[in-house]
Amino acid sequence: MPRKVDHHERRELLADALMRLAAARGLEGVSLRHVAAEAGVSTGMVQHYFRTKDEMMTFALGMVMDRIRARSTAAAAPATPRELVRGLLLQVLPLDETRRLENHVVLAFLAYAAVKPSIASDLRESAAQTRTFLADQLRAAGAAGLDPERAAAGLLALVDGLGLQLLSLQYAEEDAVAALDAQLALLFGPA
Repeated sequence: MPRKVDHHERRELLADALMRLAAARGLEGVSLRHVAAEAGVSTGMVQHYFRTKDEMMTFALGMVMDRIRARSTAAAAPATPRELVRGLLLQVLPLDETRRLENHVVLAFLAYAAVKPSIASDLRESAAQTRTFLADQLRAAGAAGLDPERAAAGLLALVDGLGLQLLSLQYAEEDAVAALDAQLALLFGPA
């Protein structure tokens, strides 16, 4: 009897291989053949699931975003708006091996999208959803005297910058978290 194949699981296997390669060498030099070798499968299997490298990269980026959302949601059991914002942003910072790998993938994707803007639409959509969520939380907290959309954009810029500093070993993890907490105190008031 033929074995039932979980196609989503196969796509994730290939996306994980792509993520490891992207973290190690960036996306420019990665091909479907490299991903096949990294995943231990045939190039034909990779082509069965992804017609192009861009399609595979878009899937991998979506998978990273889904994982961040899932971790953030799991940690968010009854929480205040401030706790929701902090929880999400901590999941974005590269504070462990999983998040470091994800940050490498996002950085590689950003660099690739800068020269191929046609593939950046998913990234723009995800960033817009995150900004909206953050702005909604700021509104819910009643943060007076600030523009929630601009404050949300500022939080994302802060986390992006802290992430780069952490990845390049310019900043210690505890200092990055303290900087995030200081900004949250400015927006939401003392914890």
